[in-house]
Amino acid sequence: MIKSFFNALNQPLGRVGVLIVFLALLSGAVWGIAQTQKTPQQPIDFPHNIHVGVLKIPCLYCHPGALRGPSPGLPTITKCWGCHQQLDITKTSPKLVPLVQAVQNNTPLQWVPVMWIPDFVHFVHRPHIAAGLNCETCHGDVSKMTVYQTPQVINMGWCLNCHRSKTEDNAQNNPTNDPAVAASLAEERIKLTDCSTCHY
Repeated sequence: MIKSFFNALNQPLGRVGVLIVFLALLSGAVWGIAQTQKTPQQPIDFPHNIHVGVLKIPCLYCHPGALRGPSPGLPTITKCWGCHQQLDITKTSPKLVPLVQAVQNNTPLQWVPVMWIPDFVHFVHRPHIAAGLNCETCHGDVSKMTVYQTPQVINMGWCLNCHRSKTEDNAQNNPTNDPAVAASLAEERIKLTDCSTCHY
């Protein structure tokens, strides 16, 4: 039975069938990857360019979780309303109707996270902030964005390239023949490129 199946696949029509199945699977994979890079529909078309670019509100004001854990957190209606209840534009802007309704109905805004990290990756913002990275290093210059869009594909290769360049920069900035410094830099490189740093 198996032999007859492979014989059928070896025929011209069988090869066409295999090609169609392969192209269907490839198309599905490409479509799935493209969907992960799309900006999802949000309850409010949040203008980062105004909040960050014009009003100079720090990222960590609305996303304080970045200091404590893996998720930066999304702003609550209480956080938004704390400022917007004092602004006349809140009552007249059609873009802010969902915020006003959420406050009146005491229901949360259903923000959709844009940056997704797979469950098998352990990511925490805190060491990255402690290493001196600014938010725009990974998230792009949000002061020029309205609704947030991921500026690049966040994947393991992209993260590893950053980790490697960080260790190379540290080695170039500390040129010394001191064996203790060299050992420390080698240990840092191993730690930043070891699988268990992000996958455990």
